Amino acid sequence: MREDVLLARCRKGNPRAFEELVELYEKKVYNLAYRMLGNMEDARDITQDAFIKVYSSLSNFRGDSSFSTWLFKIVSNMCLDELRRRGRRSFVSLDEPLQQEDGEMPRQMPDLKMDLEKEVEDRYIQAMVHRAILSLTADHRMVIALRDLQGFSYEEIAEMMDCSLGTVKSRINRARLALRRQMEEGELFLPDDVQSGRREGGR
Repeated sequence: MREDVLLARCRKGNPRAFEELVELYEKKVYNLAYRMLGNMEDARDITQDAFIKVYSSLSNFRGDSSFSTWLFKIVSNMCLDELRRRGRRSFVSLDEPLQQEDGEMPRQMPDLKMDLEKEVEDRYIQAMVHRAILSLTADHRMVIALRDLQGFSYEEIAEMMDCSLGTVKSRINRARLALRRQMEEGELFLPDDVQSGRREGGR
């Protein structure tokens, strides 16, 4: 069903229409919250609270922007508010376990061996990328998540974050540079054969 039809039905109090909207965006909202907050429980809480807020605020949505832009602006603000409320630093302790979909994983770099299966290596890389993202400042983490993970345009991100297009582009460039530095430093912990294989295969 078309999104505008679902929205019209939601405004008329149709609960099933809202359930369909949630189904469309729930995973993306959760993924953004997870990248911002760093653990699954907090991401689930933000996701639930965000959709409650969306449902109660539908009358305020005028259609000046797309529904997804409006939705993710709400989610982004809630994530940033939560980080400010906790007074979290821009990095997390390496001693704290890394929360993943299938359980916890130590943040220390694993002792990779020559005969490890590709699946283990991929999981390690995913954990390293996630840790690198969490090391960014909140604003840089947000623009990376919205642009590179969610695929929003610069203009949409500027609207979500209430800042200029130039500010968005600058933050994205700085965030990508910081992320690249984190990943390059992380390679120092990888076996030589893994590093050389990545270089030969290109980045």
